[in-house]
Amino acid sequence: MDDATRGDVLKRLSYIEGHLKGVRKMVEEDQYCVDVLKQTYAVRRAIEKMEAKMLNGHLHQCVVDGIEAGDTAVLDELAELYELAGK
Repeated sequence: MDDATRGDVLKRLSYIEGHLKGVRKMVEEDQYCVDVLKQTYAVRRAIEKMEAKMLNGHLHQCVVDGIEAGDTAVLDELAELYELAGK
């Protein structure tokens, strides 16, 4: 992972962690379920954005490097990720 992507991913993870702590606090305080669910949806979207950022970097760097080096295992890894994403 390049430094710019790593920095962005770490920043997004910090945001997600903070958001999850907020959701936990909402549940502990017995806040209205719909309000809690709205926050969990926001966390999910943040995770999806982080995953997209990581995948984009992986495709443009690791996969290209692997194919250029003749390492076809990167294609198997992509197939595995595709399968996991579909579950």
